Amino acid sequence: QVQLVESGGGLVQVGGSLRLSCAASGSIFGINAMGWYRQAPGKQRELVATIRTDGSTNYVDSVKGRFTISRDNAKNTVYLQMNSLKPEDTAVYYCKVTKFFSSYWGQGTQVTVSS
Repeated sequence: QVQLVESGGGLVQVGGSLRLSCAASGSIFGINAMGWYRQAPGKQRELVATIRTDGSTNYVDSVKGRFTISRDNAKNTVYLQMNSLKPEDTAVYYCKVTKFFSSYWGQGTQVTVSS
């Protein structure tokens, strides 16, 4: 099993920044991709960004140029730096890691962007 602990969410004004962190522990051998998803009220959960072990990244178009995903393999932690936040970024953000053929989710952290 892999345990994920997220932190860094909160309330921020339009144009502000937040940095999310997700630390993995437990049976971490074999973790490949790490990423962030989000779910706004009344909407489906969507991919925000992913990063693989080789450092390759993928972003949803709506956050390109504003969000940056990174990972510290030594600390088994993935980060999401969010800049120029917009009201439409308001959602619960979930960390997800993929290990072999299994996926593990964090508990979610609320991000609210106020105008």
